[in-house]
Amino acid sequence: MTKGSMTVSYQVMWNRLISVVEEQAQALVRTAFSTSVREAGDLSAGVYDPQGRMLAQAVTGTPGHVNAMADAVAHFIRRIGRASICEGDIYLTNDPWEGTGHLHDITMVTPSFYRGRLVGFFACTAHVVDIGGRGFGADAASVFEEGLYIPIMRFADKGKVNETLLHLIRGNVREPDQLVGDLYALATCNDIGHRRLIDMIEEFDLDDLQGISGFILEHSRQATVDRIAALPQTSASGEMTVDGFSAPITIKVTLTIEADRIVTDFAGSSGLDKKGINCPLVYAKAYACYALKCAIAPEIPNNAASLAPFEVTAPENTIVHALHPAPVALRHIVGHFVPDAVYNALDKILPDLVPAEGAGCLCNFQLSLRPRPDVATPADARRAEVLTFNSGGSGARPAHDGLNATAFPSGVMTMPVEVTEHAGPVIIWRKELRPDSGGAGRQRGGLGQYMDVGARAGHEFDFQAMFDRVDHPARGRRGGEAGAPTTIAQDDGVPMKGKGKQFVAAGRRVMLALPGGAGYGPASSRDPVCVQRDLARGYISEKAARDIYGLDEAQIKAAQDAAANGQDI
Repeated sequence: MTKGSMTVSYQVMWNRLISVVEEQAQALVRTAFSTSVREAGDLSAGVYDPQGRMLAQAVTGTPGHVNAMADAVAHFIRRIGRASICEGDIYLTNDPWEGTGHLHDITMVTPSFYRGRLVGFFACTAHVVDIGGRGFGADAASVFEEGLYIPIMRFADKGKVNETLLHLIRGNVREPDQLVGDLYALATCNDIGHRRLIDMIEEFDLDDLQGISGFILEHSRQATVDRIAALPQTSASGEMTVDGFSAPITIKVTLTIEADRIVTDFAGSSGLDKKGINCPLVYAKAYACYALKCAIAPEIPNNAASLAPFEVTAPENTIVHALHPAPVALRHIVGHFVPDAVYNALDKILPDLVPAEGAGCLCNFQLSLRPRPDVATPADARRAEVLTFNSGGSGARPAHDGLNATAFPSGVMTMPVEVTEHAGPVIIWRKELRPDSGGAGRQRGGLGQYMDVGARAGHEFDFQAMFDRVDHPARGRRGGEAGAPTTIAQDDGVPMKGKGKQFVAAGRRVMLALPGGAGYGPASSRDPVCVQRDLARGYISEKAARDIYGLDEAQIKAAQDAAANGQDI
């Protein structure tokens, strides 16, 4: 076979591997028990060579899971021992420092054998609704309080499932059937990936993945280095301050672009928080790399080699490099702000490239529902843990408005109301876009949401808040204005905290206004037609159209008439 035809064949195989891991991920979506996986896509899937280097990742999934999982398989090989890896084995862990950052993520790794020879690994991760302990939230003072810890170990030994492990898990979590179901779903999706890989190996008459692995890693690294080499070789610093738990925290970043790498240094960032918002470095690294790849090399497939030129450092026991036993349950709150901090620095090197700040972290909450203990309750009253993922607005981009109620950088989907209400005795009384929440600018920030949440008759609940942007809304870029902040209170006016478990009595509702993304460029430069369109669609109020954007009465009336007639502008 000529070099040219071999290159074509390898490119076809590369594309096939990406399809294989996407099928792997979709199998997990279809079979998982947790709504966080089925409905929000809070997962990852990937294929690795025998050395534990990621060759391809699924499009479905989150950057935090995938990029963190890129480092995880090497830990599995080291812990299990290469000589002890056998056909039929399946391994798992939720170690925050050797997995993806907190105990609520289960990572499953399966060795892939062909004709008795190890040819690679499949790995996948899923966020589970409950892992015991205090439950999903920031209230713990150490990782020991945050739930059941599963070190890297065998889920199955040469095809035989570890029933003792399953009994131990069932005895320590609130939703045992759900969690065990998720474990089997993880194992199944890896098996599907393995079967598709073997089909590919036989179709292309391969003995192993050595040739295609070398092709993928060599071309990915070179393509990424070429992009970096074309950038200015310089440094810039940026920072951002967010709410934290009981006191604000600051993420500081210094970017240094060199000929063949970009170094991201978080020196100067806040120290550890006493509560569970601390972020292990593997998760901060995942989102720093993601931010830079989005800006510099978005079309180069994600794998070990395309990530390698992005180097991340941080002092130990800072908010972005938490060491054991720091509490890390809500490490996503800090991790999701890392891209905006990185972009604050990158904007000084590459202007007019990166977006304004957005809502950043997901607007999650979890309800721990139970029948009222003081009165007779309906026959169908029950305990339940209900986790729901929601999003504020993303930041405006240099040439486009921000996206409404869209999660950036996590990329997970907002859970449908119907699914949330099916998962437990929850009622979502209101869920709609929040007008005027997107920061004004030449390009407008994305809108946040209103949500009103309660429980069915006969139930009370604990509301586990996981919000930020209450006191530090998204900042505009290049003259754009800030997005609207988060607000949270009960329907009787009692204020609630942005983070932590809080009791809500039967009959009460939690009223949420989720944050908007910031604007880009001065509002005075926005096209009046775009302003009219926003007004017609209900994205902005008449007052904002007049006072912020300067529409005259005739323009306002034209927009209102279009809306009344069901027309767009």
